[in-house]
Amino acid sequence: MHSRFAAILLLAALGVMSAPATFAQSKVGYIDSEAILGQMTEYTQVQQQIDRMAQDWQAELERRQEEVDALFQEYQARELLYTNEERQRRREEILDAEQEVERLRIQYFGPEGQLFQQQESLIRPIQERVLEAVERVAEQGGYDYVFDKDGGGFLFLYARPNLDLSQDVLEELGIDVESAARGEN
Repeated sequence: MHSRFAAILLLAALGVMSAPATFAQSKVGYIDSEAILGQMTEYTQVQQQIDRMAQDWQAELERRQEEVDALFQEYQARELLYTNEERQRRREEILDAEQEVERLRIQYFGPEGQLFQQQESLIRPIQERVLEAVERVAEQGGYDYVFDKDGGGFLFLYARPNLDLSQDVLEELGIDVESAARGEN
């Protein structure tokens, strides 16, 4: 739903910008952040470091999964020789080993896992430097809007603050921002 709303807003903005009078007044540019980052030695080194970590973690997971598989194969081969208690103990051992592999998978590759944290801490500063450079170039060049064409669609990276119509839209909707901030309706 949110992406649909964003797409409608983007189409509306592009429609407004394509109007002859408005377009003549707006200066629009775009970048390809993927190409820019690809030219940055610092970024490629960090990306290689992250890729190595991910490969190491993946290799560890595969090794541990092979151990689980070996435990299971051993259990199947000797199942009939075990007592009921021994069977139960071996099943629990296999289950615990499988759960440990899954726990590690989440720890390394989960949404808040170590890979995400490494990307956040190592790549974010580089991305912020690029964004700051985009803002400087936009201001120096007199651009009103700068888009990033990477990622299959366009993403706003810069817009002149004086062109922000959010306050006007809120007023049009009858929303008093100052009262809302104070908790009044």
